[in-house]
This record gives sequence, C-alpha cells and structure tokens, in this order.
Amino acid sequence: MARLAYLGSPSAAVAPLQALVGAGHEIALVVSRPDTRRGRGKDFSPSAVKQAALDLGLPVSDTLDDLLGVGAELAVVAAYGRIVPQRVLDVVPMINVHFSLLPRWRGAAPVERAILAGDSDTGVCIMRLEAGLDTGPVLARTSLAIEDGEHSSALVGRLSQAGAALLVDVLAPGVAALGPGQPQEGEPTYAAKLDPDEFRIDWTLPAEGVHRLVRLDRAWTTFRGDRLRVLGARLLTSEGDTSTTMAAPGTVGDEGGDVVVRCGSGALALVEVQPAGKRPMAVADWRRGVRVAPGEILGA
Repeated sequence: MARLAYLGSPSAAVAPLQALVGAGHEIALVVSRPDTRRGRGKDFSPSAVKQAALDLGLPVSDTLDDLLGVGAELAVVAAYGRIVPQRVLDVVPMINVHFSLLPRWRGAAPVERAILAGDSDTGVCIMRLEAGLDTGPVLARTSLAIEDGEHSSALVGRLSQAGAALLVDVLAPGVAALGPGQPQEGEPTYAAKLDPDEFRIDWTLPAEGVHRLVRLDRAWTTFRGDRLRVLGARLLTSEGDTSTTMAAPGTVGDEGGDVVVRCGSGALALVEVQPAGKRPMAVADWRRGVRVAPGEILGA
C-alpha cells in the first residue's frame, strides 16, 4: 500500500478518496479549497472532500505547499479546481482523475460540455499530471454511455464511482508500477467553465438544445420579471398543442395537462421548477400557485 496525498474539493471527488482509504492506502494529507461562507451569515462550510476527510480522521489543509513535507509517494488529484504549479510537481508526482475521454474535453467543465454537445458517451481517464491543462499521458481509461435525458448530477455521480474503482485498480500494483502512460491521441477539445449567463435559457434555440441546458441542473429563465429555475423538462416529439405551435418562442401553452413551452423549433414540457426564494416544486404546483395563463411568455 502507498503513502498518498489527495487533492480535491466537490462531492464528485469524495468517492475516489473513500475508495483509496478502503483499499488500505495511507493518506498523509488531504488538500482542499478553503471553507466558504454559508449564506449571509458568519458561519463557514467545508468542502465536501474536507468534510469526508474529517469524517475519516484524515489530516486536512487548504494550503498546497503543506503537502511538500508529508513524505507522500504520490498525490492523487480529483476536481481540485486549481492549477498545480510545476515547482510542486517537481517534488511530488501526481496523477489526476479526469471525467472525460481525453483529449476530448480538457478543462474545468467536461461533463457539462459533453452534455451540451450532445455526446453519446464519456468516461474517466487516470493520467499523469503535468503543468499544462489536462495534457498528461493516460495511465488508464474507462467509458460510460450518457443515458438518454441524463442530468449532469446523475452522470457525475456515475463517473465518480467509476473513477474510484479505476483509481484503485491502477494503484493496486504499487506506485512504482504505474509506468509512463500513453500520450493522448486525437484532436483536443476544451471544456471551459460555464459563465452564469450561459445557464439562461434562450427559447429561440431548438427544443433539444434547451433540454440539454436544463439537464445541467442550473438552467433559468424569467417569469413575470422574476427568475425561474427550470430543473426538469421533457422533450416533446411533437410541436405541442395548437396554442403554442405558431406562437413566439417562450410562449406557455397546455397540452394534456402539461405546461408546454414553445422553442425555436419543437417544444418542452416543464416538469420541475424553482421560483426565486422558494423550494423546488412540481410544475403543476407552480402553475396552480401563479395561475399561469396560456400565451404568457417565459424569458420576456
């Protein structure tokens, strides 16, 4: 078993950490992002990885330089969220658990970009970390099909579990047996972090494109001037009822009891929404509460 360090922050990086501990590896230090302020109060919340590390009784730091003196044979990086400088890599070799099939979707948002692009599959790569952006040679990879209509949260959960299993397999023979890895082959594509405005729904897009955005779990529009998050929607195979077929994009109609929204082409049936300042709710409950009138327009 190896003496390792671990770098990660969000919930997607928890399963690989737990898997390493379960496999018997010694975790000398966990490095995660600093605690963040909770709401408008004075309380601070740890990252998901920091909380998991504390629950496991592991030492935690938010300072990258702290791992230089812990004697780790190798550091494992999973969604750490920061570029590791070369001066650190020169002291501690690192491998990265990346949620894409490299070189497709290098960068910060590989899962979101894969969904937006309509990719049919994705996967996990374990690669040697370099100072460049996800450019290192690949030690192992596994593929997963993106299920029809799958949301990013569900896909990330599956990738996290797949990455944890792959990581344990890669490290089972020991750090010395890792080898150099295989250079990435193919044309790189880049997964830039999404700007908040990119989650605003453009109803002039085809329904399929809007549906992909909704599957990222952060899509929003406006209704009567207030923000309305669209958390779930169903892609319709027809244009919707006659009240929305010829209407402007964003027009709300009714089809068999569904709240149907006209897109640039096609239509979506809303399933779950979250009005500003309220909890997520079924669209039927929202419709009853606000008394949506057929012909009203979202995003106006």
